[in-house]
Formats: sequence, C-alpha cells, structure tokens
Amino acid sequence: MRLKDWQLVIKVLPFVAATVAAKLATEALGWEGIDINSLFSGLVAATIFLLAFLLAGTLADYKESERLPGDLAASLESIADECEILYADKEAPAARECLAHVGDLVATVLAWLNHRTAVRDVFDHVDGLNAFFLRFEPLTQPNFIVRIKQEQAAIRRMVIRIQTIRETSFIGAGYAIAYTASASLIVGLLMTDIGSIGESLFFVAFISFLLTYVLALIRDLDDPFEFNNGRAGAVEVSLAALHEVERRIDAGLRDLDPETAGVSP
Repeated sequence: MRLKDWQLVIKVLPFVAATVAAKLATEALGWEGIDINSLFSGLVAATIFLLAFLLAGTLADYKESERLPGDLAASLESIADECEILYADKEAPAARECLAHVGDLVATVLAWLNHRTAVRDVFDHVDGLNAFFLRFEPLTQPNFIVRIKQEQAAIRRMVIRIQTIRETSFIGAGYAIAYTASASLIVGLLMTDIGSIGESLFFVAFISFLLTYVLALIRDLDDPFEFNNGRAGAVEVSLAALHEVERRIDAGLRDLDPETAGVSP
C-alpha cells in the first residue's frame, strides 16, 4: 500500500489520542454520569447514517472528477493531433505554432490545478486558439475547423466544471449537523460509564477514530483538486494523463522543430 493511503489515518490519530486521554481523565475524576442504554446506540446509528449520506453525495462528484483530467487530456491531444496532421500535409508554420500553443495550454492547466496560476490564464490560452483556427481556414476543409472547435468547447466546459467543483462545498448545512452530531456523540462517550477501563478505551478510540476519519474523508472528497505545491493528497484525482499529454506534445515539437520544444508559459 502507498504511504498516501495512510495520510488520513495519520491525520486523525492525534485527535483519537486526545479523546482517549480525555476518557482517562473523566474516569479518574468520576465524571461518568450517563448510563449506557438503547437510546445511546440509536444516537450512534443516527450519526453514522448522517455521515453515510454526506459520503454518498460527495462520492458522486468525486467519480465525475476522476474522469475530468483524462477527458481534458483527450481533447487537448486531439487538437495537437490535428495540428500535426495539418503540418505533415501542408508544412504550414501556423500548425507548428498552434501545437506549441497547445503545449503552453497544457502547462497552464497543470499550473492552475496546482494553484500556481488563475483560471483566467487557462481561458486566455483557450481563447488564443481562435487565431490559429482562423489561419487554418485557407489550408484545410471546413469540417476540420469544426472538429477542433468542438474540442475547444469541450475544454472550456471541463475547465468550468473543475472550477465549480473546487469552489462549491457539498451542503454546508449538512457539514454543520455532521460535526455537531459527531462532537456530541464523542462527548457522550466521554461521560458514559461503558464498563471496565479496557472496554471504555477501546470503544472510545474506535468510535472517535471512525467519526473523525469519515469526516476528514468527506472533506477531502469534496475537493478532489486540492493539490498542495504539486503534491496530491490522500484522495486527490490523478493528473497523470495531463502530464503524459504534455510529454507527448513536447516530443512532437522536437520532431517538427527542436527550437520549439519545451515551450511553457
């Protein structure tokens, strides 16, 4: 298993340790004034149900987010392929320059996803393709232009969708009740006479770990594009497809003209 798979576990362990220490303190001070009963087990079940509801909602967006980098890479590479085909057929400088611009666009998208540039820069590069498409008109058939314009529209749509996912939190009121219910349940565990010291510490540690881990997981799933200086967190989507497209475009530029390779914004 990869180390990143355990990031959330490591993240919540200090809170679990603090909860166990608090349980030891409440036992030592004799503050366990609540007797365990069926209502308490119902509270546990209700809290778990609420967390499951939030988890299911964020998973739907996450599944869509997993596909977006690959779809975005496919559209970018489709435009790059058309440029290479046009250059191979006509040896038009505009085709080579457009390929270099697509390479810049890929680099800008990666910089934006890693919080190193603004989304406006991405849209400026997407809009910059129009000048090349205009130069393509006397060199090729109209359906060629239509095809790459469709890919350009798809890129815009996917960038807007990614930006929306990054800026929109899933049901803020749902988070509020989830945090309130989880905190109330943990406080209740601290004040409840569960049994022997071993039983008390086990149940407090396990339930507090489960609650805090699921809450942290939901928060991470809610923004699967939350990259930190180019490093993916525990549940961030993979950008491997975009990096691979960047590499292939750079290789294509070297084949056409070594002087244009490695162009980046």
